[in-house]
Amino acid sequence: MNLRRSDLPEGCTVATEFVGRSAELNALRKRLDRIAASGAGTAVTIRGRRQVGKSRLVQEFCDRSRVPYLYFTATKGASPVESVAAFLAELRESGLADRERVPDSAAGSWPDAFRVLAAALPESPAVVVLDELPWLAEQDDIFDGALQTAWDRLLSRRPVLLLLLGSDIHMMERLTAYDRPFFGRADTMVLGPLNPAETARATGLAAADAIDAHLVTGGLPGMLRGWPQGTPALAYLESECADPASPLFSVPESVLAAEFPAPDHARRVLEAVGEGDRTHAAIAATAGSRQGALPSGTLSPLLRRLVADKRVLAVEEPLSTAAGKPALYRVADSGLRLYLAATRRAQEQARRGRPDAAFKLVERRWSSWRGRAVEPLVRESLELAALSGALPWDGVEAVGGWWNRHFDPEIDVVAADRAPVARRVLATGSITWLRKPFDRHDLAELVKVSAQVPGAVPGKTGLAVVSLSGTDLRDGADAVDLVWGPDEVVGAW
Repeated sequence: MNLRRSDLPEGCTVATEFVGRSAELNALRKRLDRIAASGAGTAVTIRGRRQVGKSRLVQEFCDRSRVPYLYFTATKGASPVESVAAFLAELRESGLADRERVPDSAAGSWPDAFRVLAAALPESPAVVVLDELPWLAEQDDIFDGALQTAWDRLLSRRPVLLLLLGSDIHMMERLTAYDRPFFGRADTMVLGPLNPAETARATGLAAADAIDAHLVTGGLPGMLRGWPQGTPALAYLESECADPASPLFSVPESVLAAEFPAPDHARRVLEAVGEGDRTHAAIAATAGSRQGALPSGTLSPLLRRLVADKRVLAVEEPLSTAAGKPALYRVADSGLRLYLAATRRAQEQARRGRPDAAFKLVERRWSSWRGRAVEPLVRESLELAALSGALPWDGVEAVGGWWNRHFDPEIDVVAADRAPVARRVLATGSITWLRKPFDRHDLAELVKVSAQVPGAVPGKTGLAVVSLSGTDLRDGADAVDLVWGPDEVVGAW
């Protein structure tokens, strides 16, 4: 059966309600209340990857705050003169000031524009938002200094909450770095994706299906807003494969275009990891050329940049009481990972008017992709449960995996007191995300391979099972200290 968006059950709606972000909204409200009490300004930088919902969060806050606000979004590639003119136009329309008091231009000068802003601010609390701040900084070399001067001399003395937003994480970090003009002048808020519990609420799905939706979207609100309420992941994927312009394709495509506009080595390395290469050697071979594998002197700095600066890759090391190798790489955002592994090729079929072929391509890779993609999410859920004291072992502060140089075996779960080299291994475990229960044969294999983890003591180190379809252990159930299913994974959040 081919399920199109028009074929969804009658009354099925797309999520439009603002979901989650209560902690962030409360943090911004707290600062606004402080401004009202003190009469002094506060600046906050808000950074996070594209489509993570920074603009939506701040707009929601502005709407709820019930105070005058100015929301200015920079345009990439605009000249300083154009940006200042657009800023002043937004200020005239914002309600912060009398239109007649705002000039048509400020000679293309940010210092002049900030002086106009300061003069326009009311005596009561107000909010000023500068969205896509890195684009303003790259257009004008003096922007950072002008912002710092205006803040120190004019804006910080007024009851204003200044919100500075940006998707270029590295540039936003640099804005408040020690050697930059705005150092020490702003609080920092890092906005991540919605968590699995928030995804469940946004989509109206039970735990198992909500985890699937979270993996497909990466928890990005920009994708979840287009998710029909109550629709399981495969049904959603099938319906979206009929639409080449679907957010399923366009959101990760826009992230790639923004972060990697040219098909350079960095883009090839990311694509190699997205297609399943996890080790340094495998990535080098895939991202290389006819002349051979990518040299280590080229690849190692690229991997560090993609992990530390771009945050588009994550690196994992084997967790045990002994240092281990090799490190493994993965695409940090599971939605982008799915795009690189399957939906990018499905989009090509969709563009050719072949939605059935597009969906079959995704469906063939779904089980294996999901089984690998869910592992980091489960480990993070276990870590959260450990920090709240919900695991049966005291002292767990890190949850990872373990493997040897030959990847035989690979242990899905290692719970320890620290990472990557632990003092104590408190538990090992298995993540089985299949349509069959974890049975006594799986348990026997887990017991066998866990003995190889440095620091694990057979009979003393705990055993954990996280299974999509429950367990069928019969007499072996007493050997397992923790059994989790989808409800517990989502409940940890």
